[in-house]
Amino acid sequence: MKIVVDRDLLIDSLQLISNVVERRQTLPVLSNMRLIVKDGQLEMVGTDLEIELQASLTVNAESDGEITVPAKKISDIWRSLPSEQPIVMEQVGDRLKIKSGGSSYSLSTIAVSEFPESLGDIEGESIEINSEKFRRSVEEVAFAMAQQDVRYFLNGMLIEIGQGKIKLVATDGHRLALTEMDVGASAHGGGVSQKAIIPRKGVLELLKILDGSEKFSLQISDKLITVRSGNYQFTSKLVEGQFPDYNKVVPQGGGTELTIERQSLREALQRASILSNEKYRGIRLLVDKGSLKIQANNPEQEEAEEVLEISYDGGGLEIGFNVSYILDVLGAISGSEAKLTLSDGNSSALIEGLDDSNSLYVVMPMRL
Repeated sequence: MKIVVDRDLLIDSLQLISNVVERRQTLPVLSNMRLIVKDGQLEMVGTDLEIELQASLTVNAESDGEITVPAKKISDIWRSLPSEQPIVMEQVGDRLKIKSGGSSYSLSTIAVSEFPESLGDIEGESIEINSEKFRRSVEEVAFAMAQQDVRYFLNGMLIEIGQGKIKLVATDGHRLALTEMDVGASAHGGGVSQKAIIPRKGVLELLKILDGSEKFSLQISDKLITVRSGNYQFTSKLVEGQFPDYNKVVPQGGGTELTIERQSLREALQRASILSNEKYRGIRLLVDKGSLKIQANNPEQEEAEEVLEISYDGGGLEIGFNVSYILDVLGAISGSEAKLTLSDGNSSALIEGLDDSNSLYVVMPMRL
């Protein structure tokens, strides 16, 4: 295997694939990426056995071949080389030689036969989706995914496809984020036709490969999701388990509605949070005629209070929250104003962007 290639052609692909590969593995080959050169095409593959990313690029190939090399090392080397010089990459025995100008590197390799088989291809129709709209929708809910919850089905994002729409939902048990987007005739009609839970790492890596592309295709099976975008093919195993019935979590009707300038509320919460308990991050909201008070205190007996003017003429209401959860929601909402619906001190809050009817957020209260 021997190719001559410009540094900039491969730099993004090498970085993305090295992100998928786990650096600490019980099997050494899983720290490697597979390189295949055939008929003028370079195919690069990385996997952690749960997620697989493949990139295919046209290169100047002098000879074909296959090899696996340490993913992080080749990515770091490539990024450090100057962009002005072409790079020669050649397999010599059990080594991969990389040369550029006065720089020369020799990397160890592992036989391709030890590299795991592909997660597989999905048969059936695919859905064409606008990358920018989907990426924005994912960003609006991804922050609510659990990280290492024993309820493993929370460590990911639910995707539902049907009736010309895609619905995305994430929750960690303390907050819930939901958004939907139109995908027109490309999505199946007649109710929810497909439902899957994408693992947390898969969601975060998927966001990276969608950056800059105009459209992508999506396929879902019982166990896999595959996305094809530009030169990339991304495949991930799905999380098994039953995602919670989010419809039961969303408050239905009634309650006190407050419309507040989003950035003013966000800044007031950030200031008050400075003196909140560092562990529990609790703040108290006190709603009264014409005002919203935000209060925080900590074990050192330090206190903070912020007062915002609001258009409200109802009765008093007091409720506590983890301030980080509210700030995350306000950061995800677009538009200048947010709408908060509060029922009582023991009920979840519903938060929405005033100009966005496609997204909603539920935050559970906190006892202070």
